[in-house]
Amino acid sequence: MKKYNKILFIAVLALVMGCNDAIDIRQPGRLDAVNAFRTVGDLEQGVLAVYNQWDLTPEIALASNFCDEVSVGFDSGGQGFALYDFVLTPASAAASDFWVRNFRVNNRATVLIEAASLINPEPAEQAAYNNALGQARAIRAFANLEMMTYFATDPRNDAALAVPLIDFVAPLDIQPTRNTVGELWDYINADMEAAESLIQAQSSVTFLSKDAVRAMRARAAALRGDYITAANLSQALLNSYPIANRTQYQLMFLDADNTEIIFKLERTINDSYDGQGATGSVATGGGWAGARFAFVSATLAGSPYFEMDRNLFNLLDPADIRFDVNIDPSSIISPDYENDPDPVNNDILVIRKYPGSEGRPLMNDLKVFRSSEMLLILAEARAAQGNFSGAAQLVKQLRDARFGSAQPLPNYSNQQSAFAGILEERRVELCFEGFRYKDLKRLGVAANRGVDRNIIDCTEQSGACTLPASDFRFSLPIPIVEINANPGIREQQNPGY
Repeated sequence: MKKYNKILFIAVLALVMGCNDAIDIRQPGRLDAVNAFRTVGDLEQGVLAVYNQWDLTPEIALASNFCDEVSVGFDSGGQGFALYDFVLTPASAAASDFWVRNFRVNNRATVLIEAASLINPEPAEQAAYNNALGQARAIRAFANLEMMTYFATDPRNDAALAVPLIDFVAPLDIQPTRNTVGELWDYINADMEAAESLIQAQSSVTFLSKDAVRAMRARAAALRGDYITAANLSQALLNSYPIANRTQYQLMFLDADNTEIIFKLERTINDSYDGQGATGSVATGGGWAGARFAFVSATLAGSPYFEMDRNLFNLLDPADIRFDVNIDPSSIISPDYENDPDPVNNDILVIRKYPGSEGRPLMNDLKVFRSSEMLLILAEARAAQGNFSGAAQLVKQLRDARFGSAQPLPNYSNQQSAFAGILEERRVELCFEGFRYKDLKRLGVAANRGVDRNIIDCTEQSGACTLPASDFRFSLPIPIVEINANPGIREQQNPGY
């Protein structure tokens, strides 16, 4: 995607969206889907523009800042304090970002899908047409899966409330109410099934493939509790995407190896995300992923305003390659942090997950689906099915790869201990990638785990150290911007807000 100019079609999509309130009027020169997308080539460029709306840095910020991946850094200027203190309200940036951003992606993908129905491709264009349409359906499915994850109080209860289902190009004055979880699952599944049938063979890990859609389906199945489907899909993907060895793993986070990557969002110099973005905030602002933790670089001298939480650090073994990937060697590690009189300055754990690429500090591709996630989904499915030894073998397989040597087999005696072990392994394997919040929401109660910050780290800030996974804040509130524009949805606010 580095060679494509997306700016023109981003503007086109914005103009198309802006004309929706006159959708039934055919005005000469009006820029709507009919006029904006006339050819298969137009559709392909439009898909690139929708890709450009796809960002995971808000997820990374929410999972790290709200949960237990970070502590307040020695170079903090107050960034993210409210979220770190578990302050989450309808006026919070997290609520508005996840709502507005994902509905924007849903709407712009729908513009393309509706436009595609008006194009009659030549036989030689049919494959490209199908692929563009499949990409749009997959992106729309992902956006709605995100909203299911963050806004539905119980994604496994079809009668619970989800978000409004908008499967058409909506007029600007629309005031929808929330659909049920079951209705939204039907919408998501229909898009995923269509996408998998339409998308062509794998061309690049920076474009959605059939396998990427299957990975999305595996993640969705785990969220819904459909562990038979989750197991079948994740096992098939593991057969095609091996777990990276130690060298490959380290290179993967330098954007120099794709061994276990199923799909990633590419970030490059001079693209729309090449900048610092919204530091210390979940607010939409894009920017480099590493700028969610530091101002300048992923080093001690790079002004880290968030550092690694000590409890997470204590899970990392120096013999594990994940230690090298996540902890910068410039860190200051106190040998006795529990008794250190000045841990703020004597125990500085610099986050290295996003060291930068192409000579740009803090800028790295965003790994959306990896085979290690599929392995952990399979382990979760085994545990849910009562196969605790099978779950333990899978966790051992991952640890063996990360240590480069045989590791002890975990002992899971029951489902709670198995879920707890898998949740802990996910905490290490997927840290700073946007998973912790949704992992605790999905598995925390069953695993008897919640937010667990190091007591020294959190006491230095405000004493907000623990939060059970049953807390209402593990579902985001309907944002105030939606309530103000759509009063009818006020009565459907999530509990606790």
